[in-house]
Amino acid sequence: MSESLNFDLKKSLFYKMLRIRRVEEAISLRYEEQKMRCPIHLSIGQEAIAVGVCSQLKQTDAVFSNHRSHAHYLAKGGSLNKMIAELYGKKDGCTKGRGGSMHLIDLDVGLQGSCPISGGSIPIATGFAFAMQMQNRSALSSVFFGEAATEEGLFCESLNFAALKNLPILFICENNFYAIHSHLEERQPKNRSRLKIAEAHDIYSLSGDGNDIEEVYKIAQNGLEYIRMGKGPVFIEFQTCLLCEHVGIRKIDLSFRKHEEVMNWQTRCPLKRYQEAVLNANFSEEKYFEKMEEKINNEIEESFSFAEKSPFPRFDLDDEKAFVD
Repeated sequence: MSESLNFDLKKSLFYKMLRIRRVEEAISLRYEEQKMRCPIHLSIGQEAIAVGVCSQLKQTDAVFSNHRSHAHYLAKGGSLNKMIAELYGKKDGCTKGRGGSMHLIDLDVGLQGSCPISGGSIPIATGFAFAMQMQNRSALSSVFFGEAATEEGLFCESLNFAALKNLPILFICENNFYAIHSHLEERQPKNRSRLKIAEAHDIYSLSGDGNDIEEVYKIAQNGLEYIRMGKGPVFIEFQTCLLCEHVGIRKIDLSFRKHEEVMNWQTRCPLKRYQEAVLNANFSEEKYFEKMEEKINNEIEESFSFAEKSPFPRFDLDDEKAFVD
């Protein structure tokens, strides 16, 4: 990992990853209480990508997410209270209790929305970038999606349009190799390269280790600088691993994955690797990590208490105010 990042930034990046991990672990533990009645897709193991990219976006920059949206929302500065309340279907949720886990929206922090349809957010994000360009606004668009979304026709259509119009958009592919239970090798030709597909559309393309937060940060920084200079769209592919099941609260399913494969990825856990790196750089900071855990735990407890106390939304079609409050 590069040593170019200052120590305060390293601690900040680690804190953001740890916060997302602990929040999702808490969701996993409380889901069985049956108070969160929406499907849950966790991002455990993929936190470095969301944090490395979103920590460099401006508040006015837009983020579009997919069904696995918690990390993107929190990394963009989203309210934990609003997110947990949304999972509880409560009025104080970021989508007023009507969206659930897969439809998070919070315009205050630039999360324009998440779409559970594979690749569904890609053309929407492209359209947003086109709108920003037409309005001569400096905001850029960024969209997160899995490698399975690159198998959809709308992926290539969006690349083509983005390149044609030289749009300010960052395409981020979180390649965890699996579409539910199907490995990449079973879905795409052996020599197919998503980078080459993007490059064939005349789009500047980059790739890297999605479990190395500093590498993610530097690559994203490169791509964002390219876009902000007006040079056009950028495609980045980060390789990573989901350390839990596709949908639900259980740990990674070994019924369709090799034990050696899982063990290899677990040793490359972005939090474990980075905490060791930061501690090795400054051993006196060990107590600081303990304070991090305490602060995050307190925030999590407060957010679930907030969700419990929040009222349910009203769905009276005769009460117009219920939809605008």
